[in-house]
Amino acid sequence: MKEKFLNVIGKENIKNPYTDSEIAKLLNVKRETITSLRNDLGIPNSMERRKNTLIDLVNKILKDDKDISERELTKKVNDLGFNVSRHTIRECKKELEETKDKMKDVYLKESEDDNEDQETYKEVLAFEKIIGSKGSLKPYVQQAKAAMMYPPYGLHTLILGPTGVGKSELAQAMYNFGRETKKIDSDSVFIVFNCADYADNPQLLMSQLFGYVKGAFTGADEGKEGLVEKANGGVLFLDEVHRLPPEGQELLFYLIDKGKFRRLGETDAEREVNLMIIAATTENPDSTLLDSFRRRIPMTIELPSLALRSLDERLEMIKEFLRRETNRTKNSIRITNDALKALLLYDCPGNIGQLRSDIQVSCARSFLNHVVNQTNIMEITIEELPISAKKGLLKIQNNRLETEKLIGVGDLIIYVDNKPIESTPKENLYILPNEIYSYIEERYIELQNERMNQDLINYIIGSEMEEKLEKLMSKVKENIKPIDKKDLANIVGIQVIDIVEKITRIAKWKLGINEENLYYVLATHLSATIERVKKGIIIRNPQLDKIKKDYNKEFIVAKEMVNIIEEELDVELTEDEAGFITMYLRLTMEEESKIEGRVGVVLISHGNVACGMGEVANKLLGVNHAKAIEMSLDESPELALKRATDLVKSVDEGKGVLLMVDMGSLATFGELITKSTGIKTRTVSRTDTVMVIEAVRRCILPEANLDQIADSLEKEPKQRGRINKKNNLGKPKIILTICITGQGSAKKVKKLVSNITNQYDEQITIIPIGAMDENIQSIIESIQRDNEIIAVVGTVNPKIQGVPYISLEDIINGVAEEKLKIIIDVQEQNNGAYYYNINTILDADTTIFNMDVADKKEAIERLGSLLYEQGYVNDNFINATIEREELGPSFLREGVAIPHADPSFVIKPKIALGLLKNPIDWNGNEIKIVLLLAINNECIDLIRELKRFFEDDDNYVNILNAENYNAVRQVLGR
Repeated sequence: MKEKFLNVIGKENIKNPYTDSEIAKLLNVKRETITSLRNDLGIPNSMERRKNTLIDLVNKILKDDKDISERELTKKVNDLGFNVSRHTIRECKKELEETKDKMKDVYLKESEDDNEDQETYKEVLAFEKIIGSKGSLKPYVQQAKAAMMYPPYGLHTLILGPTGVGKSELAQAMYNFGRETKKIDSDSVFIVFNCADYADNPQLLMSQLFGYVKGAFTGADEGKEGLVEKANGGVLFLDEVHRLPPEGQELLFYLIDKGKFRRLGETDAEREVNLMIIAATTENPDSTLLDSFRRRIPMTIELPSLALRSLDERLEMIKEFLRRETNRTKNSIRITNDALKALLLYDCPGNIGQLRSDIQVSCARSFLNHVVNQTNIMEITIEELPISAKKGLLKIQNNRLETEKLIGVGDLIIYVDNKPIESTPKENLYILPNEIYSYIEERYIELQNERMNQDLINYIIGSEMEEKLEKLMSKVKENIKPIDKKDLANIVGIQVIDIVEKITRIAKWKLGINEENLYYVLATHLSATIERVKKGIIIRNPQLDKIKKDYNKEFIVAKEMVNIIEEELDVELTEDEAGFITMYLRLTMEEESKIEGRVGVVLISHGNVACGMGEVANKLLGVNHAKAIEMSLDESPELALKRATDLVKSVDEGKGVLLMVDMGSLATFGELITKSTGIKTRTVSRTDTVMVIEAVRRCILPEANLDQIADSLEKEPKQRGRINKKNNLGKPKIILTICITGQGSAKKVKKLVSNITNQYDEQITIIPIGAMDENIQSIIESIQRDNEIIAVVGTVNPKIQGVPYISLEDIINGVAEEKLKIIIDVQEQNNGAYYYNINTILDADTTIFNMDVADKKEAIERLGSLLYEQGYVNDNFINATIEREELGPSFLREGVAIPHADPSFVIKPKIALGLLKNPIDWNGNEIKIVLLLAINNECIDLIRELKRFFEDDDNYVNILNAENYNAVRQVLGR
């Protein structure tokens, strides 16, 4: 009955929906049955289902003819396909009037000079379409309004916030607000320019912004106006403004200051414009924008992440994004209660942008099912959601009451309402093109006409669509490097790559396995297989009979794959090989279907500490797991506790949350949060960056246990510095390399790992083992008795308690090196290494007194050569530093420059100090001291120490005047 009812609803005319009685007649049941079923499903009655469409139409007609009579209005509505009475029209008009009354708090009067023209309030709707404009975003909207209304022409504005929080949408709303309130002309323009599009070509970027005159550069055959001129009288929105080169920022600074500019190549005449600049960035403006430019932008609006928004606002976003998809597809959408809860609760690093793209990915999958199965309504279940969104189910237990109060226990249906789908400046970065749905339909009909098998049609369309979806998702995934299969080909050979391409497609077609998850393990396995075949070695699979019995479906597919291998290699393989491949198939399928919770990590600090530590840990580990709250000194404990409680609820995945606090006074938060939410917490006090990294590393492991992690962290020494190495040597360090078939593939992995570990001083032994050994646990226990296993690398995770696992894919993608580095560094630190500070990282060998250089490039080259010759950096460090400086110079304070490169170019942290003979120009700043930083991501505390040290004017002057290194040592207090 439920499906029949939904099919009827899905076919109805939205202008004249079926009444309960009409549906009852169609289905030959009692009206009471339909009413009860409709209420259970949360579906409104026929009048409510029609209401929004009708009111929109009535409002449109009234705007065109406000004096139209009710009789004429009713006739006009019915002529357009409705069947309504004058009473219904009267109620619509009444509701529209009530809505206008409620809007008076957002009505604005013009300035006093315009009062004569302001007999009535002016309705302002620009921000109404921003979800949360009257809730969590209200203070930011007020800032935006103030910026636009400020006399005489508004305030230039900088919008801050991570990717996907709605910076572009707010900029567009500000422009609309300006036109509605007549602060800017109705025909003024809103021009969007993404500085990142031309970041690699500064000259082209500058010419796009400011235009150029004939002959300004090669190819400039005629003059051209830039976007600054085109935006005259309107708004210029500069997205990703941190990618604007320093010279571009300086020109904008002059434009803002004087209202004048020159085209590229123009020397005499200056042009005048009057425009408002709205800029947006995901980066810290203090480190990426010139002080002179930043100071000329008086209004700064920092938008919150999605995690800090309320659940009811997130629900409104979900409904709005689903509504857009119903109107794109012209199909109603039903989303199951579990799927809706998952979307409400899952961790969404890409914020609103990612939420929007995840919903469209789900809708695209649902639409494919709808086309193939010819259903009358699209349905989104938990299966249609991306794997990251499915993990929201892990949080339902601790949010059940709140979510059920918000959405109930029934499914949600979104109906087609034909409202226009408005675009925002960056929507195309997150949204699949409109034609994706028509593509699915047309492709389905095309393949049907070719009389293809239904399964084959599903596979072809599914594969093509998944490719499009993957391209979309890659735009919003953070900290994930693209997979480069060329590197793998260098290891296993082109022939193996070609075979793996073919057999993984079979696994995807027959079993629905993600090719990428299977690709790397099969490539290394097949490479080892070829070597065994060449040597005439046969390896028996001791579990073959069990595999054939328990995993018959996968075994049949594996035999197909073996047949292709035999044909391509012209060899004969036994069933044992099919058994090995079956195990890979099963492991991959289990990994894909597994949604396993982790221990959450929340950092809380007074001042700007927690976010910095969390960011370092997340970047080093390639995750977005650590979340942070920073309290101002005047913030009330009650408000801080509420914020902490909300964040704990959002990060909990069912295994509890580790709270890491910088002061003992915050240690009571955990107990209060557990009491109010029921979420288990443990608190660790007096944390530092290294401890946070170690905590996050342990918490993301599959077997993570909150109590064990907290206990181990509390036992570690709180005071870090020099430790007696003799008393902390411990057991020899071991890395295990492991694969299913035996030591063939494991030895290949060992070779890859050795290339990484050889870069470090720490003595680490690599032992290859095979996962098929029946006594593998005994082997591991034997190794652990006299050694410490610090990591496992390979194709199978033996799940050794407390030991991190690194996959072969991590090695191919270059992620493994960073992960191993973290593991080894933590081991070294626990065994007595120094923690970097000014005293340990500065020395006479990397200091140049009375350094005579002409410009910043020569200064970097001189100091960089010292670091390279002494083995602190690799040979690309100098060029990388110069390129980094082109993006934007870095200063510690007036007179002190701190050029630096990415940590990947640093072998061992060190700072080269240059005390200049004569000051040099450094992007408009006079520099007397250069600190060339060769640092890695674990030097965050050192950077803070440097900043504090040089902020002291006495320290700055004494270092500047030092004539030898003994004088420097005295200033440092050695």
